[in-house]
Amino acid sequence: MQTPLKYLTLLAVLAVFLVLLAGLWNMMRGTSPNLSQKLMRWRVGLQFLAIVIAMIMVYLLRS
Repeated sequence: MQTPLKYLTLLAVLAVFLVLLAGLWNMMRGTSPNLSQKLMRWRVGLQFLAIVIAMIMVYLLRS
């Protein structure tokens, strides 16, 4: 059970990183502020998901 959670955590962290880069790239180009806001909201949601997955993994490893 720990191996799928490790991969899921890695995938969630990678998704956060990619959305962060996309949001920063969009802000630096100065195109659509609405898209930047949407990407940053996605980043916050993905960070929450990554933390939840990591906490589940820690809980299962301690059991």
